Amino acid sequence: MRGNFRWFRTLLVLLVLVVVGLFATGWWLLAGSRAQLDGRQRVVGPEHPVTIERDAFGTTTITGQSRADVAYALGYVHGQERFFPMDLMRRVAAGELSELVGAAALDTDLNHRRHRLRAVAQAAYAALTPGQKHMLDIYRDGVNAGLSNLREKPWEYLLLKAKPEPWRSEDTMLVIAAMYLDLNDDGRNEREQHIADMRAVLPDPLVDFLISPDPNWEAPLQGGASPSPVIPAADVFDLRKLGTQPGEAKLAETSIPSVDRFYPGSNSFAVAGNISRSGAAMLANDMHLGLRVPDIWFRARLRYPDPTAPTGERDVVGVTLPGTPALVVGSNGQIAWGFTNSYGDWMDWVRIQRDPHDPTRYKVPEGWATIESHDEIVGIKGAAPHSLHVEDTRWGPILGKDTDGTPLALAWIGDQPRAYNLALLQLEHAGNIAAALDLATTFGMPPQNFLVADSAGHIGWTIASNSIPLRTGFDPQRPADWSQPNTGWTGWAAPSQYPRIEDPADGRLWTANNRTIGGDENALLGEGGHDVGARAQQIRDDLRGRADFGPGNLLDIQLDDHALFLARWQHLLQTTLADTHDPALGQLRQLTGAWRNEAAPDSVDYRLVHAFRDEVHKLVLAPFAARIQQRFPDFEWPGPGNQEAAVWMMIQQQPVQLLDPAYHDWHALLLQAARNVVDTLGKQPGGLAARNWGEVNHAGIRHPLSRALPGFIGQWLDMPEDELPGDNNMPRVARPGQGASERLDVSPGHEAEGILEMPGGQSDNPLSPFYGAGHEDWVHGRPTPLLPGATTYTLVLEPSPR
Repeated sequence: MRGNFRWFRTLLVLLVLVVVGLFATGWWLLAGSRAQLDGRQRVVGPEHPVTIERDAFGTTTITGQSRADVAYALGYVHGQERFFPMDLMRRVAAGELSELVGAAALDTDLNHRRHRLRAVAQAAYAALTPGQKHMLDIYRDGVNAGLSNLREKPWEYLLLKAKPEPWRSEDTMLVIAAMYLDLNDDGRNEREQHIADMRAVLPDPLVDFLISPDPNWEAPLQGGASPSPVIPAADVFDLRKLGTQPGEAKLAETSIPSVDRFYPGSNSFAVAGNISRSGAAMLANDMHLGLRVPDIWFRARLRYPDPTAPTGERDVVGVTLPGTPALVVGSNGQIAWGFTNSYGDWMDWVRIQRDPHDPTRYKVPEGWATIESHDEIVGIKGAAPHSLHVEDTRWGPILGKDTDGTPLALAWIGDQPRAYNLALLQLEHAGNIAAALDLATTFGMPPQNFLVADSAGHIGWTIASNSIPLRTGFDPQRPADWSQPNTGWTGWAAPSQYPRIEDPADGRLWTANNRTIGGDENALLGEGGHDVGARAQQIRDDLRGRADFGPGNLLDIQLDDHALFLARWQHLLQTTLADTHDPALGQLRQLTGAWRNEAAPDSVDYRLVHAFRDEVHKLVLAPFAARIQQRFPDFEWPGPGNQEAAVWMMIQQQPVQLLDPAYHDWHALLLQAARNVVDTLGKQPGGLAARNWGEVNHAGIRHPLSRALPGFIGQWLDMPEDELPGDNNMPRVARPGQGASERLDVSPGHEAEGILEMPGGQSDNPLSPFYGAGHEDWVHGRPTPLLPGATTYTLVLEPSPR
């Protein structure tokens, strides 16, 4: 017996030692991939010593004797703190993710590889000016030096049993390409394809009505609201006279996704100096993207000699994008700038007419051209490579088919090497809004609303991009035949053609992915799925609600979670249920009767009204979607927000010809929507009264690899599952895993009063003091200073003899 006990005790001790040994080894390896924060490091690249200081948040201040030396040091820091996220971005764009993570990423790789964006990136790099090439090369050297000077490779590669590939100069162009994909419908143009599906089944007047913009919510900077939608008469379309099969609409209803799907976007607004407390203009910017750990942006301050700066030293602060040497959004002491996605029309479907006698040829204005064929080999970790055959035309790759089966090529600016460059770097030297607006037309980046404010009190707006296509001879909202002479993209807009606003009379500018202008200038930009406008309108009205501004006032607007967009839906729900005798519906009416007008985590009324609107949209749209899905099973309702105007007008004017025959009147449809809310939410634990907004609107900010790890480890990597205020159609945008990737508020020349909140932290190493740093301030809307705090760590990069 005693011998058995000794054996058991020995085994237990050995087991404990093994566990402790494994834990210590894991800790050692993880600690070995932390960035070096203090000391001196000899490197080959910079011409002079460069100082890298960090504060408690990990905000990095880089001081050097030239912008090139600063770019090297920024690359060094990015390589040590963020190499894995940078690697993911270049791989996603190039369609090379499967090589790292396996077959789970194959579909994504195939979709992106059809664009052959690595070839685009290589051509873009080759076309850069010598100065921009040098900047990319020195940044590349810094990234690779930072990576190689880690004691252990980044911990994610240990987990994936992979070796990090060195950074290449062209990879920065791929990071820009990843932003094109993120901001331009993943390079698919599904919205226009779904609209083409609609037009193939429904009469044009009905389609025009169903996707009309909502003039009630528009808030353009120039030009009036869109005309009110026109309900088609019964002789155009009448659901009551069409033979709808039982259950078709119900099936379509279940296939319609939430009407408030998240789309990448942003808020940006500015006020002139005559209404700011400092006398300088002020700018706010919060860019809405998918959120992750760490955040997409990296807080930085860059300082280097510059004779064009007022003090002889250029001092810029804001956020950088790891993978690039640029400060994307921030302030240089003379100007502050920010971006929002423009949602102009940056892609078109082109009908390809193949030669019936030789399918390798296609019709072009001068006759026939040969289709370029490429066999792309997609590597897959742990499996045989996949071969993808890509057919390319002068207009773009063939990616789909029109409603009649004709091949479709996608013309997209993201496939154009000219649409990539580092001209954004020049913003660091701009001294006023006029200079900044002039520069904006040269930027090789996804077209963005560009807002700028300067220290003299001026504000301005334009579109930032060097690639706005000029269109001739076709409707850009429909697939078109470009083989006819003078048809298609015939060139690129000149700077003089760009819309531009400087110093508006009321001293206020705002953009929130909405339509910003009207007339010919709007026709130049096109319609790529503008936001319905409620967010922009609320920001505009918040700005008009006061006459003096400080940074905290701008943050208040960014955090505005008032539910103005849903107020009319709350009133509709109350009216619908006014005479109900159903106890469950009566409870729904009671819980939504006292309207708090707020998307707060504890708001039951907001959650229920939101669900009611969702159900009404699905029921109203279902009979139309059902008819389209009979012919096109993959059809989805084009968004974002394209149906709000039509749905609201139908339930107000109640045209019987557009009512699902399953309901004897529109009131019956609204009652059914209310019952659906009760049936869906009321049967969950605690019933309707327990269904608050925070239950579904939680943070969901995760590390890319946490799902592949045991739950307790994954939770350690992820940010806390905080319940968040906010929603899509209000300034404080928040959804699980989506929302404001930063909140910047700054007056150029007064950066010490500026604010910069950022979720997810600065470093991707869980043992770093900066992992998740600042995240709690972002969750609770507490102002985090824009400028770095007291220096906590200092690293000096010293040049080695070449």
